[in-house]
This record gives sequence, C-alpha cells and structure tokens, in this order.
Amino acid sequence: MPIVQKFVEGVIGKPIERGVDPMECVAFGAAIQGGVLAGEVKDIVLLDVTPLTLGIETLGGVRTALIDRNTTIPVKKSEIFSTAADSQTSVDIHVLQGERPMAADNISLGKFTLVGIPMAPRGMPQIDVTFDIDSNGILHVTAKDLGTGKSQDMTISAPLKMSEDEIDGKIKDAEEHAKEDEKRKELIEAKNQADSLAYTTEKTISELGEKVPEDQKVRAEDAVKKLKDAIKTDDVNTIKSATEELTKEMHALSQILYQQAQEEQAQQQKAQEEQAPETETKSTEAGDEEKVVDVDYEEVDNNK
Repeated sequence: MPIVQKFVEGVIGKPIERGVDPMECVAFGAAIQGGVLAGEVKDIVLLDVTPLTLGIETLGGVRTALIDRNTTIPVKKSEIFSTAADSQTSVDIHVLQGERPMAADNISLGKFTLVGIPMAPRGMPQIDVTFDIDSNGILHVTAKDLGTGKSQDMTISAPLKMSEDEIDGKIKDAEEHAKEDEKRKELIEAKNQADSLAYTTEKTISELGEKVPEDQKVRAEDAVKKLKDAIKTDDVNTIKSATEELTKEMHALSQILYQQAQEEQAQQQKAQEEQAPETETKSTEAGDEEKVVDVDYEEVDNNK
C-alpha cells in the first residue's frame, strides 16, 4: 500500500488525503492493549475530552460557556438563567460550539424553545439549563423552568466529530480575533449591566412611591435618562460613566430609605417605652388597694 500511495502522489503531484485507516487504528489499539496485559506498558490512561467549548447564546448575542474545551467526558454541567423581558413566556435555547465569545462566530449545533413560563417581571423566572455529555460523546441539553417544572430538551448525536485541522482552525481563529472579540464582548456586557440598572431603578422608584423625597427622585430619574441615552452611543466609556453616576444616585436613595426606616423604628420604640410606665403604675395602684370583706361570726365561750 505505501508504494501505491507514493505512485499516486507522483502522478498527481501532491500528497494524498488518507483519512483514518481502520486497520491501522485496530493495530495500534491491539499493540497497546497487548503491552498493558504483558506488563510492558504501564500508567496509560486514554480519556475522551471535549475538543471545543460548548455553551448557549444569551442576552446581546453573547456566548455563555457551560462546558470548557478539553473537559474530560462524561461530564454534566448546569447553570441558572432568567428572562430578559417582562411577561416573557418562552425562552430560546441556542446551543453553540466554539471558542469565540460572540454567538454568531461559533458553530450552531441546534435550537429549541422552552414555553409555558408564567408571566413575571424579567429576572424573576429561574431557568435551569443542563449540558450532559455521555461516554459516547452524545450531548443532551435540557432547559427546565424551576417554577412550573416544565422542561424541554434536545439530543445532539455528533457535537464532537470534527477533524484535527478543523479544531485547530477554530482555536487559531479565536486567538487571532481575541482583542477584537474582547472589545465587542465588553460593549455588550456594559450595555446589559446599564439596562439592568436602569430597569431596577425605575422599578424601585415606582414601588416606593411617596417614600422617595422629590429632589432625590428627580436626580435619579435624570440619571436614568442619561444612562439610556449613553446606551445608544455604543461607547463603552460613556456607558460606564453614566452607569457609575446612576449607581451613586441609587446608593444615596438607599441611604435615605434606611434612615427613614431607622427613624420610624426609633419612634415606635419610644412610643412603647412611654406606654410601659403608665401600665405599670395602674397595676401597682390596683395592688395597693385594701380589700374589705364583711363576714358573719359567732363568739365561743371556752369555759363552758
């Protein structure tokens, strides 16, 4: 066979692609096993690993990793996610394979949708996503709403069957675009954090109502508007600066609310202390009063 291969290469003028020779694989395996049984080969452990990182797409098109590259299989990993919008009743689970931080730059292994999530404010539902790779390299993905118990799943039979060249290419591609990807990811994460802070601030002010001093309310609302405008600029520094400003306003608001709570508690305690002596005095006066009881009696003469 080697002579035939060399002859063909000489005719076509370039190396031929042999692929994987089944007989050669069997021969190598038999040789290793024979050496182990004979005691000539020791301490050899052959383990299957995940060649590329596995994860899902999350808010803003970011790839969130669940199982990292070179993790030994079988393996099972879970992580809790939530909804990105109010009254969201379904979530899409987009399974990805690759080393890039943005979902669009990785290999799509499949999608499915978990439905039947009760309407609730965003961030409240708890969605448990589990990646389970068995010893055969088959990937099972499950998404379960912890509130209702409803779940949806999919099985990917060949997420790991890639050639060495393809795997190396994906890793090299991630290394070449590392700086560019990091900037894109930083911008998306800054936007997500800013949007979440603006949402939380507006919700807090609405729930507290008249408890929030008017001047503090105006400052917080102005900071929210400034942050929302900053998100539209796609400038990381502008977004982070506006986020920091709103965070300070929220801290000031929290401090005022805690002071109000402490003052109310002090007033309640003072009122209780003022009532206690009055009650004690009334009890003492009642105890000091002499009780007079009229009874009938008969004199007895002991000399009789």
